Amino acid sequence: MPRTVSRWALAVLLAAAGLGHLSWGRRGFRITVPDWATRLSHLDKDAIVVASGAVEVMLSVALVALPKERKRIGWAVAAFFVAVFPGNVHQWRTGRSAPLLDTDRRRFARLLLQPVLVVWALWGTSSPPIRARRRCS
Repeated sequence: MPRTVSRWALAVLLAAAGLGHLSWGRRGFRITVPDWATRLSHLDKDAIVVASGAVEVMLSVALVALPKERKRIGWAVAAFFVAVFPGNVHQWRTGRSAPLLDTDRRRFARLLLQPVLVVWALWGTSSPPIRARRRCS
C-alpha cells in the first residue's frame, strides 16, 4: 500500500511539473536549459522545455495507467530525473530564478532533491519484499 500511494503521489508531482512546463512556467523554465543542450539536441530552449513537460505528463499517466509495466516505468522516471539534473546544476551555477526557485537556497535544495526523486521513482515502482507480500495476502 505505501508503494501504491507513493507511485500515485509521484504521478501527481510529474503531472503538475509537466503542466507547468507546458503552460504557466514555460517561459521561466527556459532559463534552466543549458546552452550546450540546445547545441547537442538542435532544439531551441522552448522546444526542450515543451518536450520535457510532455515527457513528464506521459510518465505521470504511465505510472497509473500501466501497472504491469510499473518497474520499467519507474526506471524511465528515474532516468528522466537524471537526464534533467544538468539543468538544475546550470540554474544553480548561474543563479537565475525560475518558477518556485527564486533564491540560491531553493536552487541548492533542488539539487539535493534530485537523488531523492530518483530513489522515490525506483522504490515506488518496485515490488515489495516477499515477506511484506505474504502479510498483505
